[in-house]
Parts: sequence; structure tokens; C-alpha cells
Amino acid sequence: MNIQTDRTSFEARLRKIGDELYHDKHPFHILLHSGGCTIDQVRAWVVNRYYYQSRIPMKDAAFLSRVEDPNLRRIWRSRIEDHDGREEGTGGIMRWLKLAEGVGLDPDYVASARGVLPATRFAVDAYVRFVRDMPLLDAVAASLTELFAPAIHEQRIAGLLKHYDFANDDTIAYFKHRLSEAPRDVAFGLGWVLDHAQTAKEQDAAANALIFKTQVLWAQLDALYHAYVSPRHIPPGAWHPEEGLL
Repeated sequence: MNIQTDRTSFEARLRKIGDELYHDKHPFHILLHSGGCTIDQVRAWVVNRYYYQSRIPMKDAAFLSRVEDPNLRRIWRSRIEDHDGREEGTGGIMRWLKLAEGVGLDPDYVASARGVLPATRFAVDAYVRFVRDMPLLDAVAASLTELFAPAIHEQRIAGLLKHYDFANDDTIAYFKHRLSEAPRDVAFGLGWVLDHAQTAKEQDAAANALIFKTQVLWAQLDALYHAYVSPRHIPPGAWHPEEGLL
């Protein structure tokens, strides 16, 4: 098998992981995008997903602290700017807090992360540690869930606008921005992984890292579904419908 064919088959292997394991198939997302969520279920999603969003730049900063290649650092740091913004009041985290305000939540409460589900916190923190501690190839490969993100953002934008009164250009701005940011990030990340995963062992490690990341995303939705949809068991300390509202 020549190198180009092996590279092509490896990319197909990565994409198949997304086809089979990405969290667009989770019942909570299906409920959300079809308009089946109550406003409190949407709020619970916003509260918990914020924790993931807020840790993405921390994850990327931990990654950069280990990178010796100036070119890789230069390209990767745009991910932090996308979430934190280049100046105060901008960036993906602030856009997520605008969504929080739009669904009737106090943005300061959401930003405090006080109401995050234990399982959400555990899964997200595990991802940050993975990127901080694992080989660079594994860390980059874990980010490749972005391969599958534009499709879910398109579904989400359409579903929210169709079914929910809170949805407008301001409240869904986060997802619209990701339509252009994610493809740029993944084009580089995918190319980097394909270039650096040269052996069967390295390709296995990269594939397993991507599987791990899909599990991180799936676990967050499992926790949401269990707490707020069925059987509706909210653990102590997690967000309750009467808490953190404007």
C-alpha cells in the first residue's frame, strides 16, 4: 500500500468514527433540534455546555505550553482568540453568555459554573487533562470532532430558529461564527494528524483519541438527559429550574 493510499484510508477511518459516534445522534440533541425541549431543558443545556465552552481555551493554552514548534503555536493560538476574543466583550464565550441571557438565565450565574452537573464537570476536566498530558498527536486528534461540527451547527441554527421564541441573530451568534471557525481549525488539525500519524501504532492512537473525545461529548448529554429529561433526577448542587434566572 503506498503512502497516499494509506493516508486516504486513515482519513476515512477518522471520518467513520464521526459517522458512528458523534453526539449529533444523541436523544437530547434530537429533542433539542426538533423543538421538543422545554425552556428549562434548554436552560440546563446552556448552563452545562458553558462549562465545556469555557474550558476550551484553557485546554488549548495547556496544549500550547508543550509545543516547541513556533509555527504550530502561531496557528493554534487562534483557537484561544476565537473563544476569548481579541478584546473584552468579544469571542465565543461572550456569545454563549448572550445565549444564556436570551433563554432567561443570569449570565453571571452561568459563568460561575455553580450549577454544572457533576458528570459534565468530570467529563470536561478529563478532556482538559487528556490534552495537557497525552502526546501532541493524541491531543490534536482529539480536536477532530470539529470535522463533524458544521453539520450539527446548521441543524441547531435551523431547529432553534424554527421552534424557539428566544432564537434570533444575537442569541444564536455563537453557532453562526462556528460555521466559519471550525472548518478553518479542522483543515489544519486534520492535515497535521495525517502528516504525523505515520505508523499503524500512531494511527491507532489518533483514532482512539478521537473516540475518547466523542465519548466526552456523549457523556455530557447523557448527564443532561438523565437529570432533566428522564428520569429527571437532578443531583445535589446542580442547576434547578428556579435558580439563576434573570
